[in-house]
Amino acid sequence: MKSLHFVLLVSLLSVAALSAQGQTSTSAEPGADSKTAAKRGPVFRANKDQVTAAQTMLKKKGMYAGEATGQLDDPTRDSIKSYQQSSGLRATGTLNRATLEKMGIELTDKQKETPASANSYASAGKSGDGKAKRTIFRATKEQIIEAQKLLRTGGLYSGEETGKLDDTTRDGLKKYQEAKGLKATGTLNQLTLEKMGIALTDKQKGAE
Repeated sequence: MKSLHFVLLVSLLSVAALSAQGQTSTSAEPGADSKTAAKRGPVFRANKDQVTAAQTMLKKKGMYAGEATGQLDDPTRDSIKSYQQSSGLRATGTLNRATLEKMGIELTDKQKETPASANSYASAGKSGDGKAKRTIFRATKEQIIEAQKLLRTGGLYSGEETGKLDDTTRDGLKKYQEAKGLKATGTLNQLTLEKMGIALTDKQKGAE
């Protein structure tokens, strides 16, 4: 009789031990998932009101010719790229935190929890005062020649294909930029090259 009681006691202890192990492994799983989720970090997204405010601001600056729809369509992204280039930001065409702050557009409380990425700036390097360095975009001689050819074909330039950004070439570029809804800077910037279908160099692509 004692032997039977002993066997039953051992069996109960074994079941209890197995049950405890199962609970431990089960409770560990959610913790692992939460750690994985924490590593991903929050995704920054501009809301419709912020997109509308950006479109309104870009339109006033002559960088955007469309309506303030609150939608990030292609013309809006092109205009944002142009703004970012002229403001020392990385030309992503997206309304990230750094761009909204540069535009003076208020962030939501949730957006304030997401810090501005170092990749939002034109150069990841920093100057002596700790501020992000601004990368200056320069077109090559070959790109200027291609642009001059295109402008001549379109009747916007009557000079020679010199590869130099002289006053006549700048005037032609301004006319082209105005016709394409770009800011008429008279410079051969990244956005203008892309509109013209002229390939960027690897160094220029790194400044996007």
